[in-house]
Formats: sequence, structure tokens, C-alpha cells
Amino acid sequence: MGIKFFSHRVPRNVSSAAKDMTVGEPSKLILLYSLPLLIGNLFQQMYSMVDTIIVGRLLGQNALAAVGNTGPMNFLVLGFAYGLASGFAVITAQRFGAKDWAGLKRSFATNIKLNIGSSVILTAAACVLAMPILRVINTPEEIIKQSYSYIIVIFIGIVTCTMYNCGACILRAVGDSRSPLIFLIISSMLNIVLDIVLIIKTNMGIAGAAWATVISQAVSAVLSFIWIYKKYPMLHVHHSDFAPDVWFSKQHILIGANMAFQFSITAIGVIILQGALNKFGSAKIAAFTAAQKVEQLVTIAAGTFGVTMANYGGQNLGAKHFDRIREGTNKACIITVLFAVFSAFFAVVLSDQLTGLFLKNASEEVLGASRQYLRMTSLFYPVLFVLFIYRNVLQGIGRGFWPLMGGVFELLARTVAAYTLPAVWGFAGVCAAEPLAWCAATFPLAAAYYIIIKKIR
Repeated sequence: MGIKFFSHRVPRNVSSAAKDMTVGEPSKLILLYSLPLLIGNLFQQMYSMVDTIIVGRLLGQNALAAVGNTGPMNFLVLGFAYGLASGFAVITAQRFGAKDWAGLKRSFATNIKLNIGSSVILTAAACVLAMPILRVINTPEEIIKQSYSYIIVIFIGIVTCTMYNCGACILRAVGDSRSPLIFLIISSMLNIVLDIVLIIKTNMGIAGAAWATVISQAVSAVLSFIWIYKKYPMLHVHHSDFAPDVWFSKQHILIGANMAFQFSITAIGVIILQGALNKFGSAKIAAFTAAQKVEQLVTIAAGTFGVTMANYGGQNLGAKHFDRIREGTNKACIITVLFAVFSAFFAVVLSDQLTGLFLKNASEEVLGASRQYLRMTSLFYPVLFVLFIYRNVLQGIGRGFWPLMGGVFELLARTVAAYTLPAVWGFAGVCAAEPLAWCAATFPLAAAYYIIIKKIR
């Protein structure tokens, strides 16, 4: 019978929530688009932060170390899924910028097919490999069971995470950065409630935190697709839009694969670094976990501006406004460096207080190690923030090879650091690996960007 609620009719107008980034002053557009994203990313951080705070303060240091130990694995798999969803949506942003409504519908349909298929494959592979990876990274015996019980639930819920990313990335591709924010706020509040119920009331322990995250993400996914159906007639696809199109699917897959492998290559380096960290014991693992959660919080604007520039670049490439891409990128770099300075200030000044959120009565060993990490890495926040700009704008204009190579450079830097620096500097060597990786990726990406933008102009 077909899917009746889809239409091929060219929309007479675009939803007011959509934002055309091909016209207007770039700085203003970037800031206005980024603000809802920034707030949304803050709430998204609450997924992992609330889990970590409740686990650390209620279940203890080993439980916190167990969650932190799974972080690189989580990043490897879910980062891959997010990279695919973001990459697939680049074509959507380009079709929206070109005002190609038929192509926009087909791109949305292609996004749905590819995201569902990839989530099934990722779920199967991740569940099989979870325990072997925990063994490979030298997970201490006192936390390995808790680590597994947490990460296996997260992997079971990959499809919920993937489909939320699919809906959110499509909305952002058409310039709507506000609606995903609303869904994140709702699901974040639900996550907090479920954490309390599943961890405290039902005694599910660390697995309860994982189930709270999965269920909350499922709610976000459902809300995203309902909103798209209700508010975006231009995205009402017909069953024929799902017809196989090898060339069009290949376009999506090439960009999606580049972004996904970029995340995965970076994550492999993080896993290798985690193996080096695990040799220092559960106290250092807990400190490193807490410090990185603090870092993720204070540097959240970096990823926000990155997502903005991917969609800004994609829309303007579709509209063939090449000079606007360069102008917007230059202004975004200035804006983001200012944010980086403020982020570094908060990371250093409030390191003990923010670390204390994650552990009740944290020992001086944990606080000192967290402080050491944040003081070292915060010096390089401007490099990290600019890295997100160049990486994402290159993805947005369809030049995914160099962002992928940036991930390779990060992997090499982290690997070399993990096998050399801890032997010389101890825990400080583990801390130094992060800024080294950022520098190794940023400088070649910046050079590649300026060469490419000159050519396409």
C-alpha cells in the first residue's frame, strides 16, 4: 500500500524553524545557530555526567573507574555511529542549500536506511567484542565485571542512539538547531529520574545507569521523528524515495564513512592510552575519568561550533557561495579561540570543585591527579577548539579525506605517547598524550583547509 504520509510536492515555504545559512552576516549566523546547540550539548553531557556523578558518589570509586574504563570503547562504537549519521546528513545540508527539494527528500530517506542498517551491524559486532577489548586494555580485575555490565547495555541500545543522531543531524542540516535542544532537555530530565529509580530504588547498580541512558535516548529519537513529520513538509518522503540508488547512497556512505573512521581512529588511540593508564591503578583511572568529564563540560563549545561549521559549510557549498565559506571559517576561528580561553580559566580555577562532583570525599591522590591533567591540557584548548572548526568545515564541503587523516595523526601521536611518555613521566605522560594528539591533527588540517578553499574558490 505504500507510505501515505509522504509527498513529492515541492514545499511552498520552508518551516520557520529551518535556518538558511547561505545569506546574512556569518558571525551572527554562526552564533545564533550555535547557541541552541551549545545548550543542547550541555544537556547531552548530562547523560554521561549524571551517570558518572551518581555512580561515583553512590556506588564508589571502583564503580566510577569501571564507567571511565569503558569510555574509550563507548567512544569507539558510538562515535563511529555518530560519525556515520553526521556524514550522511552532509549531503542533506548540501541539497537544502541548493534548494533541491526532491534531492532533499531522497537524502532523508537514504539517511534512514543507512542508519538503521549500520546500527544493526554495530550492535552485533560490539556485543561480541566487548569482553575481549576489556581484557586487551588491561582492565583491573576489581572493576572488569562492572565495566562489562555497563558497556554491554550501552551496546544493546546502539540503535536508539543512532536513530536519535539521525533525526538530530537531519534537523541541523536544514538549519534547525533549536528542536534537538528541546528533545535533549526532555530526555536529560528523564535520564536523571531513571538513574535514581534504576540505581537506587531497584538496586540495578551500574547497569541501571546504562539502561537510563538507553531509554532516554530512545525517547529523544521518537520525538525527533515525530517533530520532523509534523513540522517539515519538505521532508515528507514517499515510498519511491526509498528506492535503491547506488550512486546516491555511495555519496552518503563516502562522507559518512570518512567521518565515522575519523572518530574510530581517534577512539583507537584513546583505547591504547587507556591501556597505559590502567597500569596506574583504579585511583588514577577514577581521577582521569573525572578530569575528562570536567574537560568535556568546559570545552563543550568546541564541538558545538564544529557542528555549526559542518552545516554552514555544507549549505554554502550547495549554494556555491565559496567566499562565504572562507569568511565564516575565519570568523568562527576567532570566536572559538575566545571561548577556549574562558574554558581554560574555568578548568584550572574550579578543577577541585568540579572533580568533587563525581566522587564523595575524593582523596587527595584523586584530586591531585585530576588537577595535574586539567592544568596541563587546558594550555592547549585553543588548539583543540580550532581543530573542531577545520575538521568539520572540511567535512561539510565534502572533503572528508583530510579529517580522516587528522584522525590518523591523532592515533599516531597518542600511540607514541602511550608507549613512551608514561615510562619517563609517569601519570603526567598519560596527561600529555591528549594535547600532543590535538596538535598533531590541527596543524595539517589547517594547512589542508587553506589549500582546498583556495582551489574551490
